Amino acid sequence: MLVLLPPSETKSDGGKGAPLDLGELSFPKLTSTREMLVDTLVALADDVEASSVALGLSAGQSDEVARNAELWTSPTRPALERYTGVLFDALDVRSLTRVQKSKAMTRLAIGSALFGVVRPGDPIPAYRLSGGSKLPGMGTLQSLWKPEITPALEAEDAGLIVDLRSGTYQQLGPVPGAVTATVLTEKPDGSRSVVSHFNKHHKGLLARALVVSRAEPSDVRGVARVAAKAGLRVEIASATELVILT
Repeated sequence: MLVLLPPSETKSDGGKGAPLDLGELSFPKLTSTREMLVDTLVALADDVEASSVALGLSAGQSDEVARNAELWTSPTRPALERYTGVLFDALDVRSLTRVQKSKAMTRLAIGSALFGVVRPGDPIPAYRLSGGSKLPGMGTLQSLWKPEITPALEAEDAGLIVDLRSGTYQQLGPVPGAVTATVLTEKPDGSRSVVSHFNKHHKGLLARALVVSRAEPSDVRGVARVAAKAGLRVEIASATELVILT
């Protein structure tokens, strides 16, 4: 089983690892595109205004451009420590046992606009690039990544793939047949709606449940059983979609 997580806009600073070495990252077939994008972001960082426009940054986010300028030289840290935010708070890797952390290393992968997809232990620097960003003189990130990420994931032969990435990142590398999860808030009148905060939180809880479980789900029903055992309220919407109700 492979559980695909979305990245986060927010990332931790610093790190104790050596500068970025693309040869150390998982999914080596993505290396050439990774290198091209890193070089592009570093060069673009020479023009703060152009970088801000391309990356969708506000006037007060120039520090994000500075991060990109140092992509080849800044310290790295494991991807699972680099990404922060609601989903990763709910995943709460720090509270896992040693055995559970080992499972996390093999059962999780994280989507990335810059690196395509990485494993939890891959050493990466802090950066800013979103799935919907449009870099000057380049096609969309979807046009760059789609021909590469999908076959790279399929080559993993990991069994069932549970794709918890957001729509933008799913489009960068679609995985046909993957189980997805939709989080809905149910109101007292029975109506249901999507709420982004709860979406990230409950996907983090589902990812945690799948990491710590001894089960190895092979279909959506197996995922639903793991989720329910972890205390999540779930419904099976189709052969590839699980609904989590809050």
